[in-house]
Amino acid sequence: MKTAALLGLVLPGLVLSASAAESKLSSVAKSENRYENIETFQKVLHFVETNYVEPVQNRELIQGAIKGMLETLDPHSNFLSAQIFRDMKIETSGKFGGIGVEIGMKDNVLTVVTPIEDTPAWKAGIKPNDRIVKINQESTKGLTLAEAVAKMRGERGSDLTLSVFREGMSGFRDYTVKRELIKIQSVKQALLESGFGYVRLSNFNETAAQDIKKAIDSLEKESKGKLGGLVLDLRFNPGGLLDQAVDVASLFIDDGVIVSTQGRHPEQKEIKYAKKGMARTSLPLAVLVNGSSASASEIVAGALQDHNRALILGQTTFGKGSVQTVLDLGQDMGLKLTVARYYTPSGRSIQEKGVQPDVVLEDYDQKVLAEARKKSESVRERDLKGHMVNPQGGNNYRREELEALTRKSESKAADKDGGARDGEDESQLLKFNPRDDYQVRQALGYLKSFEVFQRLNKKGVTVSQ
Repeated sequence: MKTAALLGLVLPGLVLSASAAESKLSSVAKSENRYENIETFQKVLHFVETNYVEPVQNRELIQGAIKGMLETLDPHSNFLSAQIFRDMKIETSGKFGGIGVEIGMKDNVLTVVTPIEDTPAWKAGIKPNDRIVKINQESTKGLTLAEAVAKMRGERGSDLTLSVFREGMSGFRDYTVKRELIKIQSVKQALLESGFGYVRLSNFNETAAQDIKKAIDSLEKESKGKLGGLVLDLRFNPGGLLDQAVDVASLFIDDGVIVSTQGRHPEQKEIKYAKKGMARTSLPLAVLVNGSSASASEIVAGALQDHNRALILGQTTFGKGSVQTVLDLGQDMGLKLTVARYYTPSGRSIQEKGVQPDVVLEDYDQKVLAEARKKSESVRERDLKGHMVNPQGGNNYRREELEALTRKSESKAADKDGGARDGEDESQLLKFNPRDDYQVRQALGYLKSFEVFQRLNKKGVTVSQ
């Protein structure tokens, strides 16, 4: 009886602590696995150091191992060597050295996402979806994005040669571009016609929102009164600073959520709200986007769309719905790591999917539409090696579609006459005038229609839709 009573007292305690015990055992097992893996790493490191055909530096081996580890995660997580880390620190200041091109990885090939407007790359005719196979005659195979960027930077006035393959070319084509100190004019403006303005934002740098506000003020002064509508052009905008995306959206949205970010754990959630007192809430707005509109551009377009504040026109955006942070590792080295996903005000994740436009517009005027359709689709987040999958599912992208496009591209490469001619023609299409641009004209048409509906409503006329 005494033993039974003792057991009766002890057993409940054992039951209550079972969960804690399992957790402890699991933690111990993970620690043991980690030590085993580290031991394997140490064995390989020691074997390489002592047996490789030539002497190797321990520092280089360790940094190479870290680089390889991060490459298994996603395309935006990178180890930053001293030179690369220094370059990154100046990249968002609006002034940096190089040729002015945004790059990514598509099918394991270094690929142009977009050239930045009015930079050497833009003027040379380098285009979205160009595949860079060599930098200064050195193969790009195996390079990370950060390493490729470092190789493309250099002394001001020095030449950089990119070997490029483009659909329709018979082979590679070399572009020799002179490096310049890149001073990004992030905002351009034009009065399309009386009362209707156009503002183009090419990059979300430190002064993006301030520059857009100045542009709108200038357009209103030129128009001698408030604008009847504005076309905001975010095409070929690769993104930039998150706080500037919030500020730009706040120029048109006065209240509510602009974007939220969610990390690995539930408590790692941050919500960015519109900044009150900045918005022109009554200004009719049309926003142009395309497959090279990424990151901060997608935050702004998604927020304006969810708040029913603007009509989004063009083509599906890039689809980068992740947030990176940069950690200073000391010794001038850094770590860039994906730490969260971002969501539009309605809770949409645009990872892989992009922002779907309300109105789909073809790239070019009908006169050149047949030629434009021959192009493969632009590189997007979903094409990047190792990209994160959208947690909300619903991705309608199919790998076989890309493979078919690639085969089509390779087949067209056999056309020996297509190379230089196609490259020259397409480079001219980049240098557009907003008043002559097909998509801008379509956006203007929608804004003018909205103005007509407003006038009819004021007169009490009902318009059926």
